[in-house]
Amino acid sequence: MSASEPAEPDQLALVAAPGRRRFRTREPEPVAAELPVAQVLVDVGLPHLDRPFDYLVPASMDGDAVVGARVSVRFAGTDHDGFVVARTDASDHEGKLARLRRVVSAEPVLAPEIVALARAVADRYAGTVSDVLRLAVPPRHATAEKAASPDPPVPPARPEPGGWAEHVDGAALLDALAAGGAPRAVWNPGPAADWPDLVARLVATTLSGGRGALVVVPDGRDLAQVSAALTALLGAGSHVELAADAGPSTRYKRWLAVRRGAVKAVVGTRSAAFAPVHDLGLVLVWDDGDDLHAEPRAPYPHAREVLLLRAHQAGAAAVVGGFARTAEAEQLLTTGWARPVTPSRPTVRAAAPRIHASGDDHEQARDEAARTARLPSLAWRTARAGLARGPVLVQVPRAGYLPGVACGRCRTPARCTACSGPLVLGQADRPPRCAWCATEHPSWRCGECGNPTLRATVVGVRRTAEELGRAFPGVPVLLSRGDAVRDTVPSEPALVVATPGAEPVADGGYPAALLLDGTALLARTGLRAAEEALRRWLRAAALVRPGAMGGEIVLVADSSAPAVQALVRWDPAGFAGRELAERASLHLPPAARVAELTGAPADVDDLLMHAELPDGAEVIGPVPVDDGARAMIRAPRGLGTALAAALRAAAGVRSARRTGGTVRVRVDPVDFG
Repeated sequence: MSASEPAEPDQLALVAAPGRRRFRTREPEPVAAELPVAQVLVDVGLPHLDRPFDYLVPASMDGDAVVGARVSVRFAGTDHDGFVVARTDASDHEGKLARLRRVVSAEPVLAPEIVALARAVADRYAGTVSDVLRLAVPPRHATAEKAASPDPPVPPARPEPGGWAEHVDGAALLDALAAGGAPRAVWNPGPAADWPDLVARLVATTLSGGRGALVVVPDGRDLAQVSAALTALLGAGSHVELAADAGPSTRYKRWLAVRRGAVKAVVGTRSAAFAPVHDLGLVLVWDDGDDLHAEPRAPYPHAREVLLLRAHQAGAAAVVGGFARTAEAEQLLTTGWARPVTPSRPTVRAAAPRIHASGDDHEQARDEAARTARLPSLAWRTARAGLARGPVLVQVPRAGYLPGVACGRCRTPARCTACSGPLVLGQADRPPRCAWCATEHPSWRCGECGNPTLRATVVGVRRTAEELGRAFPGVPVLLSRGDAVRDTVPSEPALVVATPGAEPVADGGYPAALLLDGTALLARTGLRAAEEALRRWLRAAALVRPGAMGGEIVLVADSSAPAVQALVRWDPAGFAGRELAERASLHLPPAARVAELTGAPADVDDLLMHAELPDGAEVIGPVPVDDGARAMIRAPRGLGTALAAALRAAAGVRSARRTGGTVRVRVDPVDFG
C-alpha cells in the first residue's frame, strides 16, 4: 500500500499566466539511490488502515531511515509518527508517493520479530498492530538513547539444579534448555518452594547455552524477588528489570540495552512480554492466573498468550508456572502442547502444612474473644498456638474497613440517597459514605423499614485487624494491604493481617495461617471465582512452614467445596482438570473462544450486522449494561482466529465509513461471567 504525495510548493512547477511575474521553484530532493521506498507502519489506530504504507526516502535520510527507525510522515493531511518496517526497490502503488517528513531517530528500536509478534497478537485479539506497538515499544527518551549500552556479558556456567532435582522431569527440563532445545512445561512447585530461585536457575541454564531468557511476573513484589534471586545466582548486571514504575528514562535505557543485545535476561511485568531479547531461548510467565497479567488497554492481550505466541514464533522454550494451575494451563497439557513438571507426591506431602477447613458459623468459638474476632474455635486455637512460635498470617479477601453494609433490621443493602450507590464505612468514628459520590450520611435510615442501624455484610482488612487486636491483647498487629505492602516480617510473634497478594514473607516461614471469609470468595460471581480463590489460598499457604515443623492452616470455608478440597490435598492439577472439564461441557473458555462487544446499543448492533461470523458462532445478547449494551459471541476453540478476523474486518468497515461510535472488543476477557 502507499500514501499519495501531497502538493508541496517546493516540488511543483508554478506556471504563471501571460504577462504576470514568474516564480522560480526548487527541484525536489533526489531519493535514495538504493532501496528508495520505505514501508511505514503509521500510528493511526484505525482498523481499515491497519497495514504498512509506502513512502519515498529522500537521499538525505537514506542512512537514518533504517528498518526499525522512528519516522514522521504526512498522512491524511496531518503529521503522524510511524516505524520503518522494510526498505524496498519499488512500490506496487502506481501513483505518486509521498516522502518521509523526517527521521525522528535512527535508532532501530522496532525489531522484525516484534513486528511479527504484534501482527500475531492483533490477529489473536481482533485489534490493530498500532495498538499493540504502543504496548510493545516504550516512548522515546532522547538522553537515554544517546547513552552507550554495556558490552554483552559472557555466558555463565550452568548452575546446579537446586530444587529442580525434586521435580518429576525437572532435570530433563534443565538439560533441554542447556542443549538449546525448546521444551514446553506447565510447572507447579510444591509447598514452601523457593520459586524465585527455581526461576533463576531456569534463566541461568538458558543463558549458559548462549540464548536469552524472558520472565514475566504479575507485580513489583514478585519482580523484586526474582531479581534478587538472579543477582544472588549470577551477580549484578546479569539481567534488567522492566516495569512501568521504573520511570521513563530508566525504563527506556534498560529497554535499549536489551534491544542492542547488551543484556539477554529480562524480568518484568506484563509489558515486558514484548521485550526484544536477542536469541530468545526461554519465556516464562509466573502465576498466570493473576488478573494483573491482563492488559487493560486495547487490544487487551494477556501476557501468557503473548509469551506463548513468542515461543511458537521464535522456537523458544515456554514455561507456565504458579502454585495454582489455571484452566488455560491445563488446556496446554490436554492438547499435548506442554508437559507437566511438578514435585513428586511424597515431596509434596513432606513439605505441605496441615490444612483444616472450618465453616464460618457452625463452629463459632466458645471463647468470647474469639467471637469478637469472628473466628471459629479451630481458627482461634490455631492462631493462639501459632503465636507461641512466631508470626501468624491472617488473609482477608477485602480491603477497607467495612466495604459493605446493610440495614441492621431487614438486611436491605444500604444505598446513597443522592446517587443510589453502595454505602461503606471507612472507620469506626465516621458516618457511612457513598462509595460512588463520597456523600456522607450521618442520619441514614433504611428506605424499606426506617431503621437507623447498620450491620456489616463484608468486613475489610482494617476492621479485621481492629477486631484481632482486641481478641489478642498485647500481640502486635501488622497490616499489609494494597496501599502499604510489607515485603517481609521478622520471626517474632505478631498477627500479620494482609489482603491477597500482599502477604509478607516471614523469616523462617509462618507457623500458622488463617484464611478468612473463604465462603465469600467462593460465592463471588464470575467464571473464575473458584479458580481465583484457590490461587489466593495456595500462594498464602506456600508461606507456611511444613507440617513436620508445626505449620498449620485453617481455611474458613465449606469443606465440601472442590476448591477447598484441592487446597487440603494440595492438588492444583486435579482441580484444574475438573475446572476445564466443566467449562468444556458448558462451551466456555478456554474450551471455547468468547468475544465481548460493549458500546452504545446501536453501535453494537451495527458491528454485529457487518461481522461475517464463522459457522458455529453463537451470539448472546445484546443486553443492557451500565455503559450501553453488551453482546457475547461464543465459538468453538478452533474458530477463534476466524472469529477475531471477522470482528476486525467489521470494525474496519465501520471505521472506513466513519459512522457510529466506538465498540470495545475483548477476546477471552479474564473477567468473563
